[in-house]
Amino acid sequence: MTMDTLRMRLSRRPFEPFRVGTSSGQRYDVRHPENAILYKSGLIVAYGGTNGSLPESYADIALLHITAVEKLTAGRARGIHRRKRR
Repeated sequence: MTMDTLRMRLSRRPFEPFRVGTSSGQRYDVRHPENAILYKSGLIVAYGGTNGSLPESYADIALLHITAVEKLTAGRARGIHRRKRR
């Protein structure tokens, strides 16, 4: 996954929520651009919390381990922020 792809997703206006998939099967939803920080070798995603509260936790994901970035549709955007692949 390229840094440019993530940079484009985070700077898009209006912002469109997206999901990041990792090589370990973890999935992280980025619902707001302020919930993610892109840095030289990775992405930090804050998740958890409800209805505008502060995030409960965060994940520091190396770019090397990001395998997918996909747009969240209205139906897929509901539910938990972090999900394991079955």
